[in-house]
Amino acid sequence: MFRRYSYVALIVCCLAIAACTQNEKQSAPVANSLGKAELMAPFRYHKMIESSPGKYFDVFGWGRGKDSSGAYMILHSDSTGKQYSNTSGDLEGSIIDIFNTDMNMDGNPEILIEAKAKDTTNHINIYAYEFRGAKSNKLNFPKLTDKTKKTYRGDDKIYIKDGSLIREFPTYDGSGKDAKPTGQKKILQYALRDGEFSVKDISPEDTTSVKKAAVKNIDKKAEVKADKPNSSKKKSTKTKKKHKEETHSKKKKHRHRN
Repeated sequence: MFRRYSYVALIVCCLAIAACTQNEKQSAPVANSLGKAELMAPFRYHKMIESSPGKYFDVFGWGRGKDSSGAYMILHSDSTGKQYSNTSGDLEGSIIDIFNTDMNMDGNPEILIEAKAKDTTNHINIYAYEFRGAKSNKLNFPKLTDKTKKTYRGDDKIYIKDGSLIREFPTYDGSGKDAKPTGQKKILQYALRDGEFSVKDISPEDTTSVKKAAVKNIDKKAEVKADKPNSSKKKSTKTKKKHKEETHSKKKKHRHRN
């Protein structure tokens, strides 16, 4: 009898282990044809960054429903110092890329999340954090000025160059669907100091506008010259008038003598 119950118990255990194994297989990430693991919902994005030996940042984008909004989460793992922390926030748009920088050269890494919003301009949002040990400090990324916004229609290209963040995008003339590309591009350079971003416009000189201004200047000078009376003609007219008056006076005197 004892052997019979032991046999039944063994079968139950085997079935339980098989069920658990099956569930694990179903819940495990599935690898695609490129060998990259696909994320399970509600996660939409993941990128792991090693800022220095033993220090890792796992950045996730997640949310259910439309991907026009969601949230981000930064998991910071310092295996050397045995410190683990997480940082999260609301996300507008979909994450495109993650940047690891040390723009102020203080030894504390910055993590920048680039997200693309889905609206009429397809604008870019940057979520920036500086990490000091297990603590994170959110940095306010500068917004575009009202003047720049008028020419902005997205298509940003962001990259790190010589310790600075560079952002460039084509400019447009007009509004809404009628806006047309100018053929020029805006280039902005971002630097970080004392926890504050500074931005500098390093766009190439717009030769088109310079030429237009030069032509306008030439036309204006031509108009002024055309309106100004010709001094030589004026002088000639005065000389003829004076000569005519003198001739008339001489004739008058000659008649009087006669």
